[in-house]
Amino acid sequence: MGILSTIFSKIFPSSHAAPAPAAPAASGAAPAAAPAAPVQQVDVEAILNGLAQKNAQKLNWSTSIVDLMKLLDLDSSLTARKTLAQELKYSGDTNDSATMNIWLHKQVMIKLAENGGKVPDALKH
Repeated sequence: MGILSTIFSKIFPSSHAAPAPAAPAASGAAPAAAPAAPVQQVDVEAILNGLAQKNAQKLNWSTSIVDLMKLLDLDSSLTARKTLAQELKYSGDTNDSATMNIWLHKQVMIKLAENGGKVPDALKH
């Protein structure tokens, strides 16, 4: 799939969400138990800090999209970042890589938060 999906799969270990058990035999009244599964949040910062501690390189993943991608063993080339920018609907000039990189990092953090990640506010601005 796309680069963003790959980022999700590296951070959210349960992105292959375990198949829901077969529908309960007793269909009872309220299906309140079913939506409970997605409630658990993944602590994105803790996962990335853990990966950073095991990494030989000193990567500043909290501010750099390049370092974040390197930390996740992804291609961090300009071409890969331009592809990610397309996926995230970046409307700026992709030749201005500094501005694009800042925007990409922010958007990735926002997307992680929107999809079940616990991301500190400081990483989303």
